Amino acid sequence: MKELSFIKAIESQIGTKYVGDDCAYLKELGIVISQDSLVENIHFKRDWCSTYQLGYKSMAVNISDILASGAKPKYTTIALSLTNDIDENFVKEFYKGAQSVCKNIEIVGGDITGSKKDIMISITAIGLTKGRNISSRRNAKKGYILLTKGNYGSSALGLEKLQEGKKDNEFVKYHLEPELEYEFSEQVSTLVKENYAMMDTSDGIVDALFRIAEASGVKLVVDYDKIPHLKEAKTEHVLFGGEDYKLVAAVPKKYLTLIKGAVQIGEVCPFDGTRVEIAGNKYSSYDELRVYNHFGE
Repeated sequence: MKELSFIKAIESQIGTKYVGDDCAYLKELGIVISQDSLVENIHFKRDWCSTYQLGYKSMAVNISDILASGAKPKYTTIALSLTNDIDENFVKEFYKGAQSVCKNIEIVGGDITGSKKDIMISITAIGLTKGRNISSRRNAKKGYILLTKGNYGSSALGLEKLQEGKKDNEFVKYHLEPELEYEFSEQVSTLVKENYAMMDTSDGIVDALFRIAEASGVKLVVDYDKIPHLKEAKTEHVLFGGEDYKLVAAVPKKYLTLIKGAVQIGEVCPFDGTRVEIAGNKYSSYDELRVYNHFGE
């Protein structure tokens, strides 16, 4: 997968101190920082969503990474590259949507440039670490349990409806306006005292599980039937659909009853050649996963 080879190239050039998690933890500054970009006709289509929804989701994508780190989201900046057909109303609605998903988060700056063909959006988000125990994908340990909260597969189902031309379908909102797990993130990062692993499920829950397992050198065994999902969502939606923007965490078992609304879906086991075992399938290589590919190989 080309994205992974690019990441390895970056690691070989700058080192691995800040590479591996979706946020860089700058301990001396007391912050985590993350950046995500969205490109028209790759990550979104204007005729599938309102400008308000585009602003909402663009911001949600970035805040979700901060929540996955366990930090408190606090500041963001927005850079927009806009085509000539864009007017001031578009910009106003975009920022209105972006602000709507921000809970006590300030938009403090950014940039606006032109684009000849497609809209490009890049957002940087900063989270505060004071009073929070910050996660890392490397921290899943044998005997830990896997916790999550919220429904899976709903966004993928909504995307499927959009692709079928059903823009008014009830599931589309799950794809365009995902609900973020502010409370789950805060509870995990303030209650769990040991090192723990947490990641958002932007590329699907199996993607998140595999990346945690690989970074931690362990195997994750998951009970598919315990993964929360709507009855309309198919197995493919639930496991590989992505863009639900929920969180999955590997924590000591004693925290199961302390984290409100959390559901145990599996456990961390010693590595035996398989990274993730779920729904009767065993995954040993990332190439075996049916996840979204940014470079379309």
